[in-house]
Amino acid sequence: MNTNTMSYKTKQYLMFAGITTFVFGAVVIIPFIYGLYLTFTSWDGVAKTKPFVGMANYTSTFADSAFWTALGRTLFYSVIAVILVNVVAFILAFLVTSGVKGQNFFRAGFFVPNLIGGIVLGYIWKFVFNRALVSIGSALGSTTLSTSLLSTTGGAMFCLIVVSVWQYAGYMMLIYVAGFMSVSNDVIEAAKIDGCTNMQTITHISVPLMVSSFVQCLFLTITRCFMVYDVNLSLTNGEPYNSSVLAAMHVYNTAFTYKNYGTGQAEALILFIVCAIIGVAQVYIGKKAEVSA
Repeated sequence: MNTNTMSYKTKQYLMFAGITTFVFGAVVIIPFIYGLYLTFTSWDGVAKTKPFVGMANYTSTFADSAFWTALGRTLFYSVIAVILVNVVAFILAFLVTSGVKGQNFFRAGFFVPNLIGGIVLGYIWKFVFNRALVSIGSALGSTTLSTSLLSTTGGAMFCLIVVSVWQYAGYMMLIYVAGFMSVSNDVIEAAKIDGCTNMQTITHISVPLMVSSFVQCLFLTITRCFMVYDVNLSLTNGEPYNSSVLAAMHVYNTAFTYKNYGTGQAEALILFIVCAIIGVAQVYIGKKAEVSA
């Protein structure tokens, strides 16, 4: 490649992607590198000096049982939420592509929860769990419903999962809708002519041809669930007794509440690595399944 060609390609790149590259570097790359540097300091977020402490923050992170408890709790929450989100989204996608009357209206309606911010969403559902359901339970004379689910350790996690499914299912539904619509009608009709039932057609025809949709939805839900903070803050705030503190909230509290920025950054880096490993592994396995299909 001669100098003129390289210069022309460089100008083209700067013209079309220069601003995007600059913004990405300023917002993502530089803060990431700076955060990595902070993991080796004992900065409190206020002092001008940032004392270098080497691997001390990583040592304290690995010794922090509260962090690993929060990470394990996040893993449990993510597994349940990811499964339920994708099952509900797939069922909704099937229903709104089956020719039901008003299916476009239902698509828009199911997608609306995803447009509501996590903080607002958490407060809305907090009112539902603390006031609406309790009032209904009291009116019905139900002892179970008369007590808020958010006041119990198991109930708080259940509420987080319910709200996450309600929020994410509509968005994932659109991806599955695109997957259903990408399956050729000729293939579906041929399967029905061969005597396949609706369930057999979905299981043996539609699902194998929609592997890319499953890969995208699983990746998005895994990353969102592992990094959830806003709903965790507004819905439960980690209560009762810190039983619903997820990993992102623990990292935030360590860095900004307790002013241990170095340790908080180290925990955030470990959380990022865990999330990246799970996400990449899921995409790799899904891509292999896509090629096989």
